[in-house]
Amino acid sequence: MVFMQILSNGNLYTTMSMTDSDIQISPNAPFVFVVGCPRSGTTLLQRMLDNHPQLTIANDTHFITRAAKRVLRKNPQPLLTPELVAAVQTYRRFYRMGLSEKDVEAAAEDSLTYAAFVSRLYALRGQKKQKKLSGEKTPDNCRNMPLLHGLFPASRFVHIIRDGRDTALSTLNWATESKGPGKWSLWNEDPLATCALWWRWQAGMGECDGQKLGKNFYHRVRYEELVAEPEKELEAIATFLGIPYSESMVNYHEGKTRHQPGLSAKSAWLPPVKNLRNWQTDMSPEDIDVFEGIAGELLRESGYKCRDQWQSAVVKSRVTQGLAWWESEGKS
Repeated sequence: MVFMQILSNGNLYTTMSMTDSDIQISPNAPFVFVVGCPRSGTTLLQRMLDNHPQLTIANDTHFITRAAKRVLRKNPQPLLTPELVAAVQTYRRFYRMGLSEKDVEAAAEDSLTYAAFVSRLYALRGQKKQKKLSGEKTPDNCRNMPLLHGLFPASRFVHIIRDGRDTALSTLNWATESKGPGKWSLWNEDPLATCALWWRWQAGMGECDGQKLGKNFYHRVRYEELVAEPEKELEAIATFLGIPYSESMVNYHEGKTRHQPGLSAKSAWLPPVKNLRNWQTDMSPEDIDVFEGIAGELLRESGYKCRDQWQSAVVKSRVTQGLAWWESEGKS
């Protein structure tokens, strides 16, 4: 292997020139994390970025924080152990990395820390995909950015945020008793209020922690703007990442779109769809007021307008109940 230095977007990166390939693989992996509240368009953004000729983005592997959850709680910079390697390799979503047992063994060899091991896993994935840069999309990592920044100081974060009311409409059709906010006890009493708390928690932590990371490591994109003007928003993301803009990102769906009846926009691999959800027409006035009563402050801070209508006694009761649940049983 030949080691060399390149200057990209003002930062110095070390790359490896592989003897069996013209692709120079950066060991500074994961290069970027795509994060955001689930149902906010993270898959759309992942597919766009993954179609860039230099970049591959793994889809929802979750393993970095979850396979090592107990260890990371005790030590945010753990050494690598055989137990950690086994926990990663057997994690239920690790297969999405597309790596073999030998790949895992190669990544573990001479890796003294968990961070080094994970970094080599993503570098190997990039090599297999013939991409210079290798990243990850796990929506929930919007709550793990400080931890991930500590593990991978060179990594960057692209946070996609969507109007929480539209996110709620999507979440109501997605969550179950074993998935998302459906796991919370409040779900059985008031699913909409639960969605408001869920969005405020996820998107709010991403916004807060991202601002602390600063503009060199954190970039926020609004889903609505990405759908309305994908070229403009993707150019801004490419600039942030220090990679050339490529039209292939906008054309991520070409050759993949499916036309079977009944498929969702995601399953059909459709191009960006405007007004896929519309809270103004699809959400009842009462539910709008409940959502804004719980998460209105974050909506405004994120650039979304609120109705700010007078709240009925029913709305006030639901908001009070939701906020009380959060204080006693929530994830604060």
